[in-house]
Amino acid sequence: MTLFYGTELPTRLMLGTSQYPSPAILADAFRRSKASVATVSVRREAAGEAAGEGFWRLVRELDVQVLPNTAGCHSADEAITTARMARELFETDWIKLEVIGHADTLQPDPFELVTAARQLSQDGFKVFPYTTEDIVLADRLLDAGCEVLMPWGAPIGTGLGIINRYGLESLRAQYPDVPMVIDAGLGLPSQAADVMEMGYDAVLLNTAVAKAGDPAAMAEAFGMAVTAGQMARIADPMEPRDMAAPSTPLIGKAFLE
Repeated sequence: MTLFYGTELPTRLMLGTSQYPSPAILADAFRRSKASVATVSVRREAAGEAAGEGFWRLVRELDVQVLPNTAGCHSADEAITTARMARELFETDWIKLEVIGHADTLQPDPFELVTAARQLSQDGFKVFPYTTEDIVLADRLLDAGCEVLMPWGAPIGTGLGIINRYGLESLRAQYPDVPMVIDAGLGLPSQAADVMEMGYDAVLLNTAVAKAGDPAAMAEAFGMAVTAGQMARIADPMEPRDMAAPSTPLIGKAFLE
């Protein structure tokens, strides 16, 4: 059983809430995928009072754990201010911490990220930091008070899947007891199953679902893939081997002379 800040999630799929063709399709995607967490952008939802209230009503009706994020922030101070706004708006201490350092790759700024994580942890937030597969950065985030890590699979919105398998496998092996969520870059359900088989605890995605031809169907496919990957990991899969081995034993087999 994996706990995320003391909370056991009914499923290991987390979905973003932006870019969907309509609110109805968004709701259907959550229903069909059985996603247990919804990430919401504080800046977008607070932009207009009426629109923000309507969206917040929709999110409440999803009956899932809400994970506000600090998307679009480029400094620790900006992220901290946004997180405090989120706590008031969504009435939760959970926060997905994003502090972007590179405009093209949307790679997080490791220095500002750690600074923000430390301050927010001291303020009582349950911080889910969007990070890379860098083990040194992971160590700093844990020291800053984070109890969950959210390394990327690939840059946000690319759909490239796992671009550094060695790095993610090393990170997972380095901290076997730390809950970890693959966040960003996945494009196909098979990639979600893959990271769950690697031992990751959950998957968070948005673009791959929202921009699919049929978002609700794609969300359902991701939900099934995450469950399949988790089940496969628990089942203790066989180790790969270089030599072929017959599945039917030769002992007792009849031979003609």
